[in-house]
This record gives sequence, C-alpha cells and structure tokens, in this order.
Amino acid sequence: MKTALSQLGQRTAPPAISWLMSLTLGQPKLISLAAGFTDNASLPVSEARELLNTAKRLTELDENATTAAVCDRRLAPNATKLRRPQPAATDISSDRLLITHGSQQLLYLLTEALCDPGDIVLVEDPTYFVYLGIAQSHGLRCRGVRLLPDGLDLAHLEQVLEELRRRGDLPRVKLLYLVTYYQNPTGYTTSFAKKAAALKLLRRYEKFAGHPLYLIEDAAYRELRFAGEEVPSALAAPGGADRVLYAGTFSKPFATGVRVGFGVLPEPIRTTATRIKGNHDFGTANLLQQLLARALATGAYERHLAELQRRYAHKARVMTDAIRAHFPANVEWREPAGGLYVWARAPKRLRTGAKSRFFQTALKRNVLYVPGALCYANDPTRRQPDHEMRLSYGGASERDLAEGIKRLGTVLSA
Repeated sequence: MKTALSQLGQRTAPPAISWLMSLTLGQPKLISLAAGFTDNASLPVSEARELLNTAKRLTELDENATTAAVCDRRLAPNATKLRRPQPAATDISSDRLLITHGSQQLLYLLTEALCDPGDIVLVEDPTYFVYLGIAQSHGLRCRGVRLLPDGLDLAHLEQVLEELRRRGDLPRVKLLYLVTYYQNPTGYTTSFAKKAAALKLLRRYEKFAGHPLYLIEDAAYRELRFAGEEVPSALAAPGGADRVLYAGTFSKPFATGVRVGFGVLPEPIRTTATRIKGNHDFGTANLLQQLLARALATGAYERHLAELQRRYAHKARVMTDAIRAHFPANVEWREPAGGLYVWARAPKRLRTGAKSRFFQTALKRNVLYVPGALCYANDPTRRQPDHEMRLSYGGASERDLAEGIKRLGTVLSA
C-alpha cells in the first residue's frame, strides 16, 4: 500500500542533532563536545523567578495573557536594543519586526515563504547543519560558497552566481543564507565589508534572476561576543533595508528555555511570514514575551548577558588550553572571539565522518564531536570535506571540557 505522507513528509530526513543526542543518552559516561547547548550553570533561574513574580504582582499577566499575539506589540520595540551600536539602528520600527518561537522557527518560515521544491539556496561552505535539514525537507538544492575566516569568499560567490546565470538557473535562486556572527560551526564572523559586498553582488544578479535575491542574516550568536569589536549588521549596508532578512534570538543570550526569537524583515516578506506563522501557532507564547519584556526593561537582560559573556570566555579558554596541550600540531584551529564553537581541521588524510574509524574510536573513548561533513551541503560541484570537527564548549562542564579534549587528543595522536 502506498504511503499517505506528503512529498515533504517523505523527503524530511531525521535531524542530525537527534542522532547525536541519542548517542549521548545511550552512553551515560560519554563527554559530549557535540551539541551546541548553552551553559546550564549560567541560566538566570532566580532572576526569571523574580521577574515573573513582579509581573504577577503588577497584574501584567491579566486576562489578555491568554492571547499570545497581544504581547508581540509590547516586546517588539525592545528587540531593537539587540542591535547596538551600529549605523541605522534607530531606523528600525516595530512594524518591521516579527516575534517567533526562537530564530529557528523564523528560518523555517522564511524558507517556506520564499522557496518552492527545486529552488536553489546559496549557503556558506560549511554552514549550520540544521538549516541544511530545512532546505532538504523542502526539496531545495544547495550551492556552497567557500568560507574564509572573515566571511564568504566573494570571488567564489561571484563565480557561483555567474555559473548559475550561464546555465539559466538563476531564476531558481531565492536567497543566500549566512550565519554572520561566531558562525556555527566554524566560529568565524563575517566582516561588514563582506556583507555589503555580498549584497551588492546579489543586487547585480537580480536582473538575471527576474526577482529579488534576499540575504538571510542568521545572527543567533551575535550577543555572545567576548573578544574583538562589534560588527554592524548587514541591515546597515546599502540596500540592506530591502534585501536583508535578519534573524535574531533572545534564547541563547538569556535562557534557552525562553524560546523567543525575532526577525527584522522588509515587505512583502514580513506580512507573508506573519500569515504562515499564524497557521503554525497563532502567536509566540505570551508568558515568555512578558518575561523578556521585563528583563529588557529592568536591565536584568544586560546584566545577565555580561555574565554570560564572561562565562563563555572562560570556558573557551579551558577548551583551547586543553587543545594546545593535547592536540597534535598538524590540527588547525582558531581562538574563538564569541559563540560556542571551535572548528578543528585535521590533515586531509584523516577522515572524521560518522562512519570513520576515527569517529568510532572517539566514541569508544567516551567523547563525542560533530563530524564536520554534516556541515557541508550536498553540492555536486565539489567534493565534500571529511576531515574536520565542530567542538562546543557551551554545555559541558570545565572538567569535562578538559577531559574530553584530552581523550580526543589521544585518538588524534594514535
């Protein structure tokens, strides 16, 4: 008997993150340097309790709290506070904002609003593997653009666009997806100059596409900066207001259980995404929005963020000190300046994929990482790299970070 599942239902593969989490649950002694979880010890439990109690005393959670959409108007103006300091920050009004259940929901909404099966999305090579799952489930084709420590290889982006133009495929291109701050998985940050140049290239090729080419700026890790200078958003670049779809979140810089994100979107994308979201959930949870609105208004958000930045700076040092002590010199990596990740590149002869001997040996040593191959799109124009690892210092304790890297170093040195 044939399945009753839709084509999307049949296409959708199990998320890679689910597989990695099941490995952790199946081996209680396993040290996971894989999942990009935030630090449980730093969660603002007492602050959140006090904020909610205060809100209750002030009767802010009244009969209107049963309607999730009512709070969107209260929280939306506060989202602009996350864009400090940069050009054009004051130009964003609440009618350009959409509040979502985390930035992950926004990425799904935007893809659904813009893309049909067979369309093409351009992604960093490597990129956030959960977004690759969204693209796969929607039947999209991904083209990878080489990633350098300061962002996209612009010459390669132009080469890809020109190749697609010559083949007549540019009308199927809908967007360029970038994780611009402390990128998942590499930890790289895209310079403002490269954001502006990428936008300029997209605008140049719009006449061949026959429709706007949008840049999704996934800024989920932007607030987790603990070194270096603030980099402006692509929204501040020439043409950014009309072509940049900015995805931000309150979850990672405040508390992961507070699943609230936001988008800064031009029309008609905002209206379309809002309608699709209405079919998903009819609005983001009011209670969570009330909590964040008070956290922003009282300064609790900023105080917690400063503590969180210090915490991740410390944990990053623990991991990198252990890497220096235990990894062979032929493994390449960079000091993180924010976010949750270190990207380690082994010699090309050493395979690190999920089916590799190296990965299985690491599991036997009770240490888990994200195989770098998971972070590369299924792009037939290049060979998929299989010698890299994403290492997260977010969720593990300092003791486990040091021990996990030591175990991984033993496997690397074998």
